[in-house]
Amino acid sequence: MKNEPDRAQVKLSESAHQFVCDQIGASVIHSATTMQDLWGGQGSLLRVRSNSPTHPSCVLKHITPDRAAQHPRGWNGQRSHERKAQSYRVERHWYEHYAHRCHSGCRVPASLGTHADAYASFILLEDLSPEYPGLCSHLTLREVQVCLRWLAEFHAKFLGDSAEGLWTEGCYWHLATRPDEFAAMESGPVKEAAVLLDEKLKGAQFQTLVHGDAKVANFCFNETMSDVAAVDFQYVGRGCGMKDVAYFLGSCLSDKQCAANETQLLDHYFHCLHNAIDNSLDAQSKQHLEVEWRSLYPIAWTDFYRFLLGWMPGHAKIHSYTLALCHRSLSEL
Repeated sequence: MKNEPDRAQVKLSESAHQFVCDQIGASVIHSATTMQDLWGGQGSLLRVRSNSPTHPSCVLKHITPDRAAQHPRGWNGQRSHERKAQSYRVERHWYEHYAHRCHSGCRVPASLGTHADAYASFILLEDLSPEYPGLCSHLTLREVQVCLRWLAEFHAKFLGDSAEGLWTEGCYWHLATRPDEFAAMESGPVKEAAVLLDEKLKGAQFQTLVHGDAKVANFCFNETMSDVAAVDFQYVGRGCGMKDVAYFLGSCLSDKQCAANETQLLDHYFHCLHNAIDNSLDAQSKQHLEVEWRSLYPIAWTDFYRFLLGWMPGHAKIHSYTLALCHRSLSEL
């Protein structure tokens, strides 16, 4: 476990300074330090310390869309730029209208205010680091289960939600939003099956809100590693919960770990999901949901594999377990 240190101290712009002070009742900003740059050079995530009586430390997502910024992987087209810009609008809407609905079982930072104009946008958030200081890249099975519990609670909370104002299809890699990467794919069975894979996921009877970027880096652990909160809701939208589960497991476990523990981890997720759904579905409907989503787990993994084949065909996540799930999926289409 590591607690990422702040980096360089920066001076807030006049508009950002005034926005923060207005939102948290501060008269003095003591410091603003860069926690990280936003993906693709689109701004910064800053920790702001002030004399606010309620939020002496808070986190400011300062978004300054830059059409000329270079994508780390070379995907710099207009479609890529528009997708990033929309992702920040979606995230702002999430914090304005949805985040407060999350309970302690699917903890997220509280929104302290948002703002957007022609030049920049701001999302001001509760600083989770006092309660959830830990960031990890690799997890034990127990810690994986903690994150799966968060996903189950989140998916149960928003089961059947219309996703108004969010992505109509959550996650950043789905077929409709990645035509450039699809065009770059070499011909083969996965490319030929891409539409069918997509239709299977979109056609699921049970839909919920998916986090959309549920990698291990977007989960913050408490000191005892027994609880987590999640951040980064740029790609939250409607979808099958297995999209989050497959993507998360691939972000923190090796191919051998995934293969050896697939049944145990999926059993844990569905146990948590059944408990979290409680009485909002009857027992038969819960069972139908589990049967449907279990069948879509390899489909969701293979759909992400389809994205990788176009975006970065040498990616480390293309390993023996990925290929095994792909074979399983294609044989059942």
